[in-house]
Amino acid sequence: MMPAALVVFWKEVRENLRDRRTVLNTLVTGPLLTPLLFVLIVNAAITRELDKAEKPLPVPIAGAANAPNLVAELKQHNVEVKDAPDDPVEAVRAGDADLVLRIPADFDAAWRDGKPAQVELVYDQSQRDAQASVARLQGLLEQYSQRTGALRLLARGISPEIIRPLVIANRDQSTAQTRSGVLFGMLPYFFILSVFVGGAALAIDTTAGERERQSLEPLLANPVPRTHILLGKLGATSAFATTTLTLSIIAFSIAGHFLPVEKLGTSLRLDLHFALSTLLAMLPLVFLLASLQTLAAAFAKSFREAQTYLSLLMLVPVLPTLLLSLFPPKAQTWMYAVPLMSQQIAVTRLLRGDAVTLMPFALCVACTAFAALCAFVLTAQVYRRERLAISG
Repeated sequence: MMPAALVVFWKEVRENLRDRRTVLNTLVTGPLLTPLLFVLIVNAAITRELDKAEKPLPVPIAGAANAPNLVAELKQHNVEVKDAPDDPVEAVRAGDADLVLRIPADFDAAWRDGKPAQVELVYDQSQRDAQASVARLQGLLEQYSQRTGALRLLARGISPEIIRPLVIANRDQSTAQTRSGVLFGMLPYFFILSVFVGGAALAIDTTAGERERQSLEPLLANPVPRTHILLGKLGATSAFATTTLTLSIIAFSIAGHFLPVEKLGTSLRLDLHFALSTLLAMLPLVFLLASLQTLAAAFAKSFREAQTYLSLLMLVPVLPTLLLSLFPPKAQTWMYAVPLMSQQIAVTRLLRGDAVTLMPFALCVACTAFAALCAFVLTAQVYRRERLAISG
């Protein structure tokens, strides 16, 4: 049993290692390009937001002469006052200005009478670029309003505490490590995607590709149980997928050192414990996806047709994983028994630095391994069909 499976295993590995395109896409482009792009995008986004928070905030103000004290207060807080455009609404809609502050002519009269004085903040909430500037200016205006209200009460001999019947004492229990789970919650998605991409090329070539080249029929004609041949092919596909996953974990671990996470008060620790635990949790999933990919490719008569099938099959791991990354559920024990969901939750908790106890971790591995066994049995049934060996 093992010698036959090993012969097929080494045959497929050698043949695909000779294919430079497969090696480049599986072992280089997938595991290395994704972390590089991730670092560049996240780094650029963080740096940009931090720069906007530290640099002077340009604010076009219409009617600045109506509230000189307010304008002076804003200048003290690193606000750069600009001339307002003739049509603030159109300027904001066109993206010529992030926001415009309008101070009406009756502002001074209402302020002197001790009445609420209204200002208008014109902005477009759909412009993500302007959100940080809007939040920063709103905070400054709210701060000025609260301080002025407190001074008015003091002038009338009333303690400002009277308008604060409830005081909220925040006790944030998060740590720098757990906060990183919010920012880097997409990492499990990338790991699962790397498994699928890493095994796709071999799953197609070892079944549909050989069928198209008419080399599958002579292989299946050998006096060897087809289950052994399938094991060798799945072993090669799983080996490439595992290699891609390992390289992806290593690449993200290295990439984490180039992210300015400390500026955000977070910590990204992808250490050896994280790498080994993630790899162990993902290994059954590697064999499960390899079996499903081979099963889908077995129904294709050409390489291109198999690519179409596997593109549709990719939705199986991608959609649930992406949704779980965007809307992470509260972990419950039964979730560790669901393939894909269990890996997503386990890796996310490891990323946050939370402990994953033996029982849930064992449930994750065992249930996914059982699903992989079922997929293997189903694929073996397809491999026993005579029509699989027919090239035409």
